[in-house]
Amino acid sequence: MDLPFVLIGDNATPVFGLSPAERAARLARKAGLSPIAVIPAHGAFMVAGSGYAWDPTWLHYVAARPGLVLTLGGVPALAHLVADTPGTQAVLDAIKAGRPLAAMTGAVDVQAVEAIGEIENHALRKREKPYFLPLSRATRQQVEKASYDGAYKGVTDVLTLYLWRGLAFHLTRWAAAVKMTPNMVTSIGAVLCVIATLLFLKGEYWWGIAAGFGFMVLDTVDGKLARCTGTSSAWGNIFDHGLDLVHPPFWWWAWGVGLAAYGTPLPSGWMWNALWVIFIGYVVQRLIEGAFMRLYDMHIHVWEKFDSRFRLITARRNPNMILLIGALLFGRPDIGLLLVALWTALSCLVHLVRLLQAMLVSGRRPIRSWLK
Repeated sequence: MDLPFVLIGDNATPVFGLSPAERAARLARKAGLSPIAVIPAHGAFMVAGSGYAWDPTWLHYVAARPGLVLTLGGVPALAHLVADTPGTQAVLDAIKAGRPLAAMTGAVDVQAVEAIGEIENHALRKREKPYFLPLSRATRQQVEKASYDGAYKGVTDVLTLYLWRGLAFHLTRWAAAVKMTPNMVTSIGAVLCVIATLLFLKGEYWWGIAAGFGFMVLDTVDGKLARCTGTSSAWGNIFDHGLDLVHPPFWWWAWGVGLAAYGTPLPSGWMWNALWVIFIGYVVQRLIEGAFMRLYDMHIHVWEKFDSRFRLITARRNPNMILLIGALLFGRPDIGLLLVALWTALSCLVHLVRLLQAMLVSGRRPIRSWLK
């Protein structure tokens, strides 16, 4: 896009350990903009007031609309302007002074943030009203909470969405405060992931679950830290998602091997049959998701509301852990493994049916996400 971006004004209120200027510059770069220090004399540019904090979605929204001026409480806060055109200087003066705009004429379109509805966030699979808030010492925690919530995927599993959301927020704030990078968090999580695997192998399931729980929480923290501080990277994405993709089959295998040490071994052949069902179902389900993405350029989980709701409980790591923990509470980790195999097969069947249904529907109408 290479559109210049300028932050106007001074503000000493940090957000996740970053000054407003540093954070705005990072978010602008991630949005494809080019942060600069002064208003350009010619051409189009974006400008923002340092007294506000906003979801990065607003950068994309405004960048796609030349002449748009967003106001909050009547005061211009984010704008896409063209130098030396009618109205531009008046907008800049109002941003610098922090005062409402007078009646505007010229090549600008003034819109109040309060009047704009929900906006689709394709990357995070959700449709919502992004946050746009005044930034001060008094609102700092509110801004950080809004930023953290804004970094959450709208379509994910039930544990990530509800169980440890609050805990992960405080860990994200702490990690930012001590200047941890997302890759540092992912590395600690990777160690816990390996420890959990080794504990499962020995049949020490509760200790393994404790280590696994730590890993699963940190698996939420690293992504939120990256998005909230504008520090996501190609390597970090590969590291995080690669770990997510590879480790689940090892956990289920380790759980099965540990049954003998725990004292509840499955009958001969049952364990390996269950593990093959889990492994094959896991691979096939991923292939179905990939095929849907390739055919329709969107995740299968955002096609219709049913798909988004089913993603809460579909046979991924976290919902499977609910089954294993539930069985372990009754002292039957063996039954837990069988339940994971059964749920994996059923989930795979649901995804296959949804893919076939989409292929049939696509002959009559385009396949679009319900979030649009």
